[in-house]
Amino acid sequence: MGRRAALAALACAGAAGLVPGAGASASASMVVPGIGTGTRTGGPRPPASLLGKEIRRLPTSRKVLALTFNAAWDDSGITTVLGELRRRKLPATFFPTGEFAEAEPAAVRAMADAGHGLGNHSYSHPYFRDLTTAERTDEVRAADAAIRTASGTEPLPFFRFPYSSTTPASIADVNALGYAAIEFSADTNGYLGPEGGMSVERAVRRAVDAFAPGAIIQMHVGSHEGGGGVVLDAEALPLIIDAARADGYEVIDLRAFLEAAAGGR
Repeated sequence: MGRRAALAALACAGAAGLVPGAGASASASMVVPGIGTGTRTGGPRPPASLLGKEIRRLPTSRKVLALTFNAAWDDSGITTVLGELRRRKLPATFFPTGEFAEAEPAAVRAMADAGHGLGNHSYSHPYFRDLTTAERTDEVRAADAAIRTASGTEPLPFFRFPYSSTTPASIADVNALGYAAIEFSADTNGYLGPEGGMSVERAVRRAVDAFAPGAIIQMHVGSHEGGGGVVLDAEALPLIIDAARADGYEVIDLRAFLEAAAGGR
């Protein structure tokens, strides 16, 4: 399903109340079946410390870091990435787009079946700064619906902005939907591939240089425009893990920073 078809389906789902947030327009947002108003009210939720700003380091003084992977293009590195995480018994959080979830449902299901958390990376990977509140809402909801369908699981209340293009208004909008804006301390840039001037060594160095308590490392499961079949982040992952352990860092699950919803167990 393309972006136009997905957003048309949103319009057919029926009007709902406007989701609050900075820069809200006068148009009504739409309801995605199975998600209600789109505001997350059940399950774990982000604590106040993760709201009101973009998160580039987790709020901790412990020597821990989180591994995260975006999935917006091809899935050529997913088998290697999941295999390495399984071998090391380590968690990661994956941020697929809705279009990726529809194009590569088996890859998204594999992420979930391996026990990893799934965040939201928008439906069609636009610049959120250029969208209205209603358009941002539709992007988040359409992605949520696609990820749920592909994975068979409940996505996490974590949103990662395409291109890391955040504004106070767009952060307020995704917060209003129940999502924390989880960005990154460093992107390895492995997705650029050798054609983009990157190598495994450079990708590893970018990650290692960002090591600090609460660091969030961003990688990708594929390469931009296919990358000629080379997925540098998949090759760099074991070296990044080795470097983290050698420096005394523990790889942790982003889900550890969630809290139970009010009235939950």
